[in-house]
Amino acid sequence: MDPFLIRFVLAVFLSSLIAIRALKRKSLDRSGALAGFLVMAVHFCAGFRFGFLLLVFFFSSSKLTKVGEERKRKLEEDFREGGQRNWVQVLSNSAIATIMLLVLALYQEQQWCLNTKESIVITGLIGGIIGHYACCNGDTWSSEIGILSSGEPRLITTFKKVRKGTNGAVSNEGLLAAAAAGFVVGLAYVAVGLVSAECASDASWRQLLVIPLATASGLLGSLIDSLLGATVQYSGYCNVRRKVVSKKSPTVKRISGVDILDNNAVNAVSILLTSLLTGLACLYIF
Repeated sequence: MDPFLIRFVLAVFLSSLIAIRALKRKSLDRSGALAGFLVMAVHFCAGFRFGFLLLVFFFSSSKLTKVGEERKRKLEEDFREGGQRNWVQVLSNSAIATIMLLVLALYQEQQWCLNTKESIVITGLIGGIIGHYACCNGDTWSSEIGILSSGEPRLITTFKKVRKGTNGAVSNEGLLAAAAAGFVVGLAYVAVGLVSAECASDASWRQLLVIPLATASGLLGSLIDSLLGATVQYSGYCNVRRKVVSKKSPTVKRISGVDILDNNAVNAVSILLTSLLTGLACLYIF
């Protein structure tokens, strides 16, 4: 049987199971489950390591979202039970990687390896995908753990203490979490590559450099997201709801930023920049 056909059937089967599970556990709503199914199917069809990177991000982020729910309910403007995500949130955290995988499909007759001697384009694209999920994981871990920190965070542009939930606020716990999240993504990529042997070049010790690179990308992605959040995303404190909110109103006092991008747009821009920088780094390293 055609290897691609086998992978396609497995991709549809696994993606269906995961999407249904996420829907039942309220990690995704119906639109998010449908978008997630399509995205996961593309990732698994492209290669098990890419599908696994997506799963590492999705499951670890979903678990962390549910940690300290009662405290987050009091602090987060858009708190949802179980951290339920819709199709917009799913695509803002996966569309760029999915597009890069579809571009990789044009090179289906070549091995997809981090090796510039074989292909600069493929190396750059794979590096971009690693950077993509290191950024997604780093930003989510940083937000979910940082908001539960004991002290007040500081605004990344002024280093002044601000209320928890303020866009662009950072904490030591959050920054460490972002680096750890990137480390997990890098480790997952290397580990699955060794087990699946999808690329002969992965036997090289140089592939281990993906781990520190992804760690740095997780931290960098979180910092870029925070910088954008502090400048082009509005944050204000609502005296009625007693929460930090992202929309202006007579009862809201401005904390930082201007109302240009919403949270999903900030995520997409930070992912794009981190993917680009990580892909370029891979061209020098590999």
